[in-house]
Amino acid sequence: MTKRFSILMLLIFSLVLAVPNVQAAEKKAKPDNDADTYEMLNLFGEVMERAKNTYVEDVNDKKLIESAINGMLVSLDPHSSYLDAQSFKYMNEQTKGKFGGLGIEVTMEQGVVKVVSPIDDTPASRAGLKPGDYITNIDGENVIGMTLNDAVDKMRGKVGSKVKLTIRRINEKPFDVTLKREEVKIQSVKSDVKAGDVAYIRITSFSEDTDQMVEKALKKAQKETKNGIKGIVIDVRNNPGGLLDQAVNVSDLFLDQGEIVSTRSRNEEDTIRYSAKKGDIAAELPIVVLINDGSASASEIVAGALQDHKRAIILGEKSFGKGSVQTVVPLGKYGAMRLTTARYYTPSGRSIQAKGIEPDVLVHPAKVEEIESNFGLSEAEYSNALKNETAEDKKDQKTEANNDWRKDYQLSRAVDLVRALGIYSSGK
Repeated sequence: MTKRFSILMLLIFSLVLAVPNVQAAEKKAKPDNDADTYEMLNLFGEVMERAKNTYVEDVNDKKLIESAINGMLVSLDPHSSYLDAQSFKYMNEQTKGKFGGLGIEVTMEQGVVKVVSPIDDTPASRAGLKPGDYITNIDGENVIGMTLNDAVDKMRGKVGSKVKLTIRRINEKPFDVTLKREEVKIQSVKSDVKAGDVAYIRITSFSEDTDQMVEKALKKAQKETKNGIKGIVIDVRNNPGGLLDQAVNVSDLFLDQGEIVSTRSRNEEDTIRYSAKKGDIAAELPIVVLINDGSASASEIVAGALQDHKRAIILGEKSFGKGSVQTVVPLGKYGAMRLTTARYYTPSGRSIQAKGIEPDVLVHPAKVEEIESNFGLSEAEYSNALKNETAEDKKDQKTEANNDWRKDYQLSRAVDLVRALGIYSSGK
């Protein structure tokens, strides 16, 4: 073993020895395990030295060590990983709502890249990528053997450049799609008024200030309707998640009291509970939350909290089931490590992990066609029909200009449901 590498191993052993007294006490209790640890560290050094000196191509220490660190973390679960300086910068940009790339949230499953969800108004969503799609090749290169970070790096690139992805979709033949990279600017909240009196709030991700944007969207909808809104539809379909504090704050907007979510690590004393503050900005208006299999993490926190408190009806399909908490630990100039440190639990104590949120009303995407009715006359069409003396003549009655949203079957069902609840609760 070279003198330089011997110094490296000496530093590793020094770090292992420089541990708190608690760990020192544990070492006394488990001498066999410690002996194994030292042996395995020695094995690591031997393997690294052998790979560096005899691999078919030159490879540097930095690549080997970073790969070893990443391999250690990704072996724990799909969401733990090592972030080099560039990946760490990208992650920070994403949480601020602006980054470059394809606009797609992915994870690694069975050695290939799986789409969690495409982000609205990005190259990925415009190309028709769907949650559950598998990316098997990037520019013709098989992703098997790549780490998730490697695959993501290959999908990033200069704005305006193109990348070809090979997609496998259930019950379909593999197909290629070519995407042009863009600077992705996420508008995390979009809003509209549907059917004349329903506030529609679409949340695409939970980034900075999402809670403030939701509150503004609701106030805007109230102003745009003459007699006020009758209910709210919150759409978090294909929302991959984001910041925990934003999920808590958005939930808090519509809750008056009680727990929103808890995070529990392996140490019971480290459990953290997040509770709602008094004040429901929706004044107890009925709420329907739209979810699907692309709704993950922070989206599931919101859906689970409002469902458990019976503050909203959850409509759509079962959510993704990412119920784990990742802590990002900066490592100076070397980037950061992302480590799963806890699980999410809804107010009733349900774990979201690998189960997701089951909707109260199961509605799959569907295409609906109007059927032309048979020819027939109504009473009003008879020339000598009696007039209705109580009817108001409103020839200029305002109608919704664009009903294209009705083609979205799940959204159409959600709007109709929340309007019905609004009518029922108001006694009209």
